[in-house]
Amino acid sequence: MNETDGADMRIGIDIGGTKIAAMILDGEGRERARFRREISRDYDGTVENISDTVSHLEEQAGRANRIGISMPGVVNRSGEPIMVANLPWLRDKPFRPDLERLFERPVHIGNDANCFALSEATDGSAAGAKLVFGVILGTGVGGAIVVNGQIVTGANAIAGEWGHNPLPWRTPEDGAETMCGCGQTGCIETWLNGAALSRDYQALSGSEAKAKDISRLAEENDAAATQAISQYAERLARALASAINFFDPDIIVLGGGLSEISGLYDQVPELWGRHTSTKPAATRLVKAAHGPESGMRGAAWL
Repeated sequence: MNETDGADMRIGIDIGGTKIAAMILDGEGRERARFRREISRDYDGTVENISDTVSHLEEQAGRANRIGISMPGVVNRSGEPIMVANLPWLRDKPFRPDLERLFERPVHIGNDANCFALSEATDGSAAGAKLVFGVILGTGVGGAIVVNGQIVTGANAIAGEWGHNPLPWRTPEDGAETMCGCGQTGCIETWLNGAALSRDYQALSGSEAKAKDISRLAEENDAAATQAISQYAERLARALASAINFFDPDIIVLGGGLSEISGLYDQVPELWGRHTSTKPAATRLVKAAHGPESGMRGAAWL
């Protein structure tokens, strides 16, 4: 085992539906080691996977004082997962207490959006900002709020989860609402996830394409792709304007696959001014600095 230099070592673990990705950081946020493995599809196996992950990291970099875990779904204020759609075997299990007994130290658990926002507010694109809104745009649409370096969870542990509110300032050009996975229709998620961008592109071009390919096509001056992204940016601007009017963040940080669409960072702030109460809005829109590593890093900073 390598000796540490006395820094405050911490482990961040990002659990997804098929994998565990983890890293160990020192107190300055410098990476000391990382590890990735597939996840077992049962409770006991998942706990064992996490144990193996921690052992592997600590063999490389020394013992960590803190362990944090990022996962999708709803994590209650006590740090217990209560609704984890793609990890159903964790529901109603004493997950955090079992891990704390195993590791004989505190284990902190947060949902992936919260960990993403905390990562970017700590040492990412929003470092130093007082009020940060972290937004994940991908297969789903998530959100989280960090104030003065602390995650705001709320009474129901869903603070910042804007994706299941209706899209504001609807127009006939938006077209028909679609059913959301939450059971409602017309949620922001159904207008701003990857499937929504693909749906728009198919309606304009007659061809199917994934969101990442549509972004590439737009860079190649494909007319339908450019139009689809313009429509997407206009809807995103409306949705974010509503957030600005409500809690007035200093910075909005975008993560997830659709955050790679470079044109959003110029287009959206120009468009959201039509709907913000203050004109021009001082809120800045930025891309996440740590990208897919934000889950691990945010878990480490919990």
